[in-house]
Amino acid sequence: MNTLSVEPTMDPVIEPVIELRGVGKSFTLHQQQGLALHVLQGVDLCVAPGECVVLDGPSGQGKSTLLKLIYANYLASQGDIVLRTPGEPPLNLTRCEPRSLVHMRQHSVGYVSQFLRVIPRVGALDVVAEPLVEAGIAPEEARATACQWLQRLRIPEALWPLPPATFSGGEQQRVNIARNMIRQRPLLLLDEPTASLDAANTATVIELIREALAVGTAVIGIFHDREVGEAVATRHVDMAQFRGALA
Repeated sequence: MNTLSVEPTMDPVIEPVIELRGVGKSFTLHQQQGLALHVLQGVDLCVAPGECVVLDGPSGQGKSTLLKLIYANYLASQGDIVLRTPGEPPLNLTRCEPRSLVHMRQHSVGYVSQFLRVIPRVGALDVVAEPLVEAGIAPEEARATACQWLQRLRIPEALWPLPPATFSGGEQQRVNIARNMIRQRPLLLLDEPTASLDAANTATVIELIREALAVGTAVIGIFHDREVGEAVATRHVDMAQFRGALA
């Protein structure tokens, strides 16, 4: 597999959707006499519209941590993470107000994490439709579109009114994918989206990612299945170059 660490040459007119400059993340282990764990150091990365960057490396290289930094679940210890979306000024995610982060998550960045986090009593159909309703689409239209996504991802119709917490792991992940990809956003973060899926649903997810790229979404992904990563990647980044150390 070809892993690249050199940034691609981009058309100067096309600005990256997301730009990381000198980003690092450290954790202090207070129960270990204040031991500092430097997970990431010196991350420089730009991702353009329509590009899919696959993060490579074994477990423990900070791949999921990097996605959480971009989504601002974690605050970077060093550096800048700048998001550029059409019609809005650049947003530095390392130093913005909480309301700006809420707006970013609703309108600019989709994040398929390894776990589905939703209100326990809300049915799957409404869980998937919610991002469209937040975007101002009429509830009935949003639900009709959600039906199409659930069908495409092979969620049995009998399950649609039920809360996803009652579903199998694979079914929950498909609801997670539908919820976070149903609304087109400038940036999409994928943390092992196909880890619990069978071959047919994995193929569908590959199709969905390619469709998102075709309309200009920038994608950063982690894939446990190398074949999936190869099927969607426009570029690979070896995370070993950004690995920190204990101190």
